[in-house]
Amino acid sequence: MTALTLNLNPIIKLTSEQFYLLCEANPELKLERNSQGELIVMPPTGGETGRSNSNINGQIWFWNEEKQLGELFDSSTGFTLPSGANRSPDVSWVEKSRWDPLNKEQKEKFIPLCPDFVIEIMSPSDNLKKLQNKMQEYMENGCRLGWLINRKQQEVEIYRQGKEVEVLKLPQTISGEDVLPGFLLNMQKIWG
Repeated sequence: MTALTLNLNPIIKLTSEQFYLLCEANPELKLERNSQGELIVMPPTGGETGRSNSNINGQIWFWNEEKQLGELFDSSTGFTLPSGANRSPDVSWVEKSRWDPLNKEQKEKFIPLCPDFVIEIMSPSDNLKKLQNKMQEYMENGCRLGWLINRKQQEVEIYRQGKEVEVLKLPQTISGEDVLPGFLLNMQKIWG
């Protein structure tokens, strides 16, 4: 299955609140919205992608538990980016200094900011160009570090603020650099 994009703009332009209510009313769907207001219906992931996602979340969770520098979120978490897009990265992390000032309502609904760090894991049904555009969107909205993991090609595209995308072929580890200081993602189980 591939993602389906619906352009409702000729009929209705959903506000952030309306989009949130639409998602609440349809919890069985994973919905995103791009900055043009188009709805994106995401299919569920397959077993290998889900396994990789859980492994990555686990590794970052242990690092974050030790460092206590921010909050980690899974692929079900929605973010409202400054551009107005609503996105749900496979893995995301927000620095404590940006999370703590949010009020209870902001923390309960789609988080009104762009994560400091994101990971997108390419599923067999994903379109590489669309994922690359999504990664650029995160960067344009303030994300400081992003990884696009392409398991099929065994590549990782690294996105950094104001820099060219770096492509690593079959890396064994990836550094969290200064965004996730001291974190190294072990890629052995991701490639396996």
